Amino acid sequence: MALKLSVVGCGYLGATHAACMSSLGFDVVGVDTDPEKIALLSKGELPFYEPGLDTLLATEIKTGRLKFTTDFSAVAEADVHFICVGTPQSKDGLAADLSYVKSAVTAIAPHLKSGSLVVGKSTVPVGTAQGLREQLTQSAPQADLAWNPEFLREGFAVEDTLTPNRLVVGVANDRAEEILKEVYKPIIDLGTPWIRADLPTSELVKVAANSFLATKISFINAMAEVCEAAGGDVTVLAKAIGYDPRIGNRFLQAGIGFGGGCLPKDIRAFMARAEELGAKQALEFLREIDAINLRARQRVIDVVRAELTEDLTSYTIAVLGAAFKPDSDDVRDSPALDIAAQLQAAGAAVVVHDPKAIENARKRFPNLGFAASVEECVKDSDLILHLTEWREYRDLDPKALASLVKKKIVIDGRNALDRDKWRAAEWQFHALGRTD
Repeated sequence: MALKLSVVGCGYLGATHAACMSSLGFDVVGVDTDPEKIALLSKGELPFYEPGLDTLLATEIKTGRLKFTTDFSAVAEADVHFICVGTPQSKDGLAADLSYVKSAVTAIAPHLKSGSLVVGKSTVPVGTAQGLREQLTQSAPQADLAWNPEFLREGFAVEDTLTPNRLVVGVANDRAEEILKEVYKPIIDLGTPWIRADLPTSELVKVAANSFLATKISFINAMAEVCEAAGGDVTVLAKAIGYDPRIGNRFLQAGIGFGGGCLPKDIRAFMARAEELGAKQALEFLREIDAINLRARQRVIDVVRAELTEDLTSYTIAVLGAAFKPDSDDVRDSPALDIAAQLQAAGAAVVVHDPKAIENARKRFPNLGFAASVEECVKDSDLILHLTEWREYRDLDPKALASLVKKKIVIDGRNALDRDKWRAAEWQFHALGRTD
C-alpha cells in the first residue's frame, strides 16, 4: 500500500515540500496553525513568491492528492510526517528558537499511528533530533524519528526538491532509512547521491554547508575591501581564483553580502550551539564572517556619502531591489532594505522598487518610499543604488534613464551591471571592490 504523507508547517519549506511530494504521486496533507495561509494554499495560491511553485501547487490541488488544513488530527492516516516549521533566531540571543519545532511534534504526537515516522526537515542545532526522539518515546512510543535536512535555494525550490544534488538522512535504524528510501525512490532513481548519517551528523550538514557558503561570500567581500585599498579589481580577482578547481567560481561575487532567513541566523545559531557544547573556539571565525557581511552594507553607505555629501538630507536616492536575492519576495534580513532604511535614517529621501517584494518591504519599513516601476523610482533622484540583481535591472538601458534623474550616478552593490555600458552613457559608475 502506498505511503501517505503529512507536512507540518506550510510556509516556504512546507508548501514546497508538500506540493513536490504530491507531484511524485503521494497523498499529502499539509497542516498549519495559520488559517489565512491554509485558505490560500487550499485554493492553489501561494502566500509568497517562488518561481514555478504556483503552477505546481495549483495542479496538485486539482488532482485531489494534496490537501491543507488547520486540524492536526488530519495527520492520523499518514505514515510519514515531515516537520517543516521555522527556527528563527531567538529574540534574546544568537541561539535558534526551537519553540515551533517542539510544538509541532507535540501537536501531532497524539495522532501518530503505529509504525509511523516523524522526519525533521527544519534547520536545528545539533542534538535537537535526539531530544525530540526521546520525547516521542514518552508521548508516542509507537513512532520513530529521523532527520532529513533541506537544501533549498529560494528561486529554485522546486528544482532543489525534485532534483536535489544529494539526499541526506539521519536515522537511528535501518527501518527508518527504508521508509525514506521508499518516499524518495523516484528521486533516487535519477541517480541522486544518498547519504545515510546518524542524527547529529545530519543536523550538522545543513549548518556546516551554510557556514561554508557564508565564509566564501564574506571572503570575497573582504578581498573587495583590499582591492579598493590597493587599486585592484575584485571581479577580475574572483574570476582568476575561481578557475582553481579547489576554489570554484560560485559565491565569489563581491557586493553587499548575504541575507535572508537562513544564512545569517544559521551561522549565529551554530556559534551559540558550539559554545554550549564547549567548542566555542572552533567557530570563532564565524563571528568575523558575520562582521564582514554587515560591514559590506556600511561600505555602500560610505560610498553614497563620498559621491554626494556627508549630510544626505537634501538628496533623493533610488534603491533598485528590496528582496535579499532575485527571484524571491523574501525581505528577511535583506541587505538592500537595511541599507535603504539606514539612508533614510540619515536624512535622505529614499524610494525603493522591487519586482516582487514591495508589499513585504512595505510591511517591514512602512515609512520608506515605494515605486511601482523603475522609471517612477529613479525620477528626480540624485543617485541610484542597485542592490538586488534582478534581471530587469541588469537589462536596464542607462541612456533611457538619463533623462529621468537629477544626477547620473549609479552604485552597483552587486557587481552585476555592465559597467562599460553605463559609463558609455556618461554615468558616474561605482562598484564595491573596483576603483577605476
